[in-house]
Amino acid sequence: MTVHCFTSISYSYLNRARVLGETLKRHHPEWTLWLCITDKEPEGFTFNVADEPYDEVLFAGDLDIPNIQAWLFKHDVVEACTAVKGLVLERLTQSGAEKIFYIDPDIAIFASLQPMVEMLDDASVLLTPHQLEPDHEIQSIYDNEICSLSHGTYNLGFVAIRNDNVGRAFARWWCDRCTRFCYDERDKGLFVDQKWCDLVPAFFENVRIVRDPGYNVASWNLNKRKIDITGDGQILINGTFPLRFYHFTKLGPIGDTMTRRYAGDNVEVYELWAWYKRKIDALTDPRIPNGWWHYGYYSNNVPIPKEARVLYRYREDLRSAFPNPFDASQGGYLAWYENDITVSA
Repeated sequence: MTVHCFTSISYSYLNRARVLGETLKRHHPEWTLWLCITDKEPEGFTFNVADEPYDEVLFAGDLDIPNIQAWLFKHDVVEACTAVKGLVLERLTQSGAEKIFYIDPDIAIFASLQPMVEMLDDASVLLTPHQLEPDHEIQSIYDNEICSLSHGTYNLGFVAIRNDNVGRAFARWWCDRCTRFCYDERDKGLFVDQKWCDLVPAFFENVRIVRDPGYNVASWNLNKRKIDITGDGQILINGTFPLRFYHFTKLGPIGDTMTRRYAGDNVEVYELWAWYKRKIDALTDPRIPNGWWHYGYYSNNVPIPKEARVLYRYREDLRSAFPNPFDASQGGYLAWYENDITVSA
């Protein structure tokens, strides 16, 4: 069985992708791992996939994106690194892979994912919900259920397909929606790729919702998933289910706050986080500036505000006038935008 798996990053997330790659290779050395990078190297750093726990690398420029400079400018870093996921998934359907997994870079693998490989013997698409059972306290209903209504039922830090007619149809559809509509605009019903996948069980046959609580454990479901570590080192969920993968989302104060809120006195959760933070520190390259993203700046190193991206996103006249809005060498979109802001004020 040929399994390919990919993740998507900017260079500021390379440390996380290294943890994912290492833990995946430990359990699945037979898989082909792909890294998609939507970024350019900072000065003084050179990327070499041979030094990484990945077999193949793709850059955004390798993908079939017309007018790529304009396309990139319309997205912030999270939107851009998410938007390429559908393009990579569809491309990998042509790679000879029989089964294809996407896993977020801020996930670590703690046990074999072979049960999911076997699920794809019958299913064409696998999805993991944020929650598997209702909440009852007001705070957790707001944090979890209402948040899922806003952000999407399924956590798209993971998706997997079988490379059959249904899997390929899903990949084509998701590729189109991610390429054209991968924006964080919740007032329009969009949260990058996640809200789209609420439609998947209605649009496609053979979709399996993975209800095993050992998959996609994260701060938003810790109140329903107690973690125990046995004497022989096994990590179990609710005393029975092996922890397959943990989603270390929002590394930093937000992640710490939500983890404390829902882990409570489950000390094993904090042990996992401490391990992850040590791994991230060990695999961080000091040559990559904190928060680096090449496409976060105009060509003269002026930061690009989100408002400038959104305006360009919805103005066809601006996209025609400034096909490469990053280019500030002759004023370009930057000069027009700053003048427009001044006049509007």
